[in-house]
Amino acid sequence: MKSKSTPRQTESLDLAALKLVVCLGPGGVGKTTISAAFAVDAAAHGSSVDVMTVDPAPRLLDALGLDANSAGPVEVGLDTLQHSRRSKSNHARLRALRLDPKRTFDAIIARYAPSNAARDVILENPIYRNLSNALAGVGDYMAMEKLLELASNPATDMVVLDTPPASEALDFLDAPRRLLELLNSRAISLLGAPGGIFRRRLRLVDIAARAVLAAFDRVTGLNLLRDVQAFVGSFDGMYEGFAARAASTQEKLRARDTAIVIVTTAEASRIAQAREFIEALERADLRVAALIVNRVMAQMPDGTKISSAKIPAPLKKKLKRTLADYGALKTREENSLKALRDCLPKGAVLMVIPDLGREPLTIADLAEVGRSLCSR
Repeated sequence: MKSKSTPRQTESLDLAALKLVVCLGPGGVGKTTISAAFAVDAAAHGSSVDVMTVDPAPRLLDALGLDANSAGPVEVGLDTLQHSRRSKSNHARLRALRLDPKRTFDAIIARYAPSNAARDVILENPIYRNLSNALAGVGDYMAMEKLLELASNPATDMVVLDTPPASEALDFLDAPRRLLELLNSRAISLLGAPGGIFRRRLRLVDIAARAVLAAFDRVTGLNLLRDVQAFVGSFDGMYEGFAARAASTQEKLRARDTAIVIVTTAEASRIAQAREFIEALERADLRVAALIVNRVMAQMPDGTKISSAKIPAPLKKKLKRTLADYGALKTREENSLKALRDCLPKGAVLMVIPDLGREPLTIADLAEVGRSLCSR
């Protein structure tokens, strides 16, 4: 049986030219490993890197050997890398963190509230306490804010973002647009945000809606409208800042020095998911920089030596059968890679990462993966 080779790695990302790398992909394809490998490789070559996960499961921190309960960025030691791989630059560093939406929201209020009194009113408001802990979408908004904070730090050369699996990642990327829509919606005006912010008059139906809510309050005694209006009004002076930062994040995700990469494996179901990701990103006008196929099988071994090998006949038969099975799997994988090439967006690169043959558990393992990812 003739040897069939894995498609050559002829394409890669120029990591030195990037400021932000966003890794997307379904669960179980090694997305967290790829995110960590990007960060380790950049730091090993002298860059100052922050890698953040917005996945509730702290797998990125596990991969980097960090404490999942850390409140902020934690520096990752690079001493275990071979000296030939490590940069001698004093600027090089790697920090990892897991997003804590509640802490991030609190920090944003503390930073942007117009006064200490306004800050305390918001932080002590019961609606805010429940909102910051439980409301769907808050995590997406806070990840957006944290990403912008990290990327705006002049001491940071690059930020790598490990997103949650599948549609949750797309929700994160869409968070800036959704926040802008919310801040410009009639709901904000209805609930009492200062009308001068968006220069929008209340419609007759809005006045009627307020009247209905006020009547509901009188009947139930819940003071719902008053409490919500007080909460919304407490953000007076901050709405424009939220909107401006959401717009800045939209621009950052579309910048030329941002790379959105989709991580997948060569299974048929994963290919279908990768295509769905590509289509969704194109609809959102987000450019895909790379499609990374992880855990690609090794080259086919030379089977001609089996017949002449001085081994028992039953063993020869088993080896030939195993080789035939491997060849069938390899052919299927190569067909999958061809299908992925056919759906590759314009300007994007296809990268294949060989299977390590083991779970990457150390910084050195991540560096080995990183060498397959980046051009230098």
